Amino acid sequence: MAVKIRLKRMGAKKRPAYRIVVADSRTQRDGRSIEEIGFYDPTTDPVTFKVHEEKAISWLDKGAVPTETVKTLFRRAGVLEKWQSARSARGQSQGNN
Repeated sequence: MAVKIRLKRMGAKKRPAYRIVVADSRTQRDGRSIEEIGFYDPTTDPVTFKVHEEKAISWLDKGAVPTETVKTLFRRAGVLEKWQSARSARGQSQGNN
């Protein structure tokens, strides 16, 4: 089962808001998701964006692949940097054994 971290569209017509969800890649865009890890509202000024970092890093460790848009949002929030630094720190500590 290929797992993706992607956006799920919510909100009214012409007023999109998105939830950042972890879902099977074969499900529909607005279909069932495994877990909700954040939200994104591009219509507000400034843009509203919140992500649960621990859950996102946990899913990235498990092999979930973020879409390009989610990857951009994660970079903006600093999630990818934290994940990569934690991953390199684990690699170095395992290499010392």
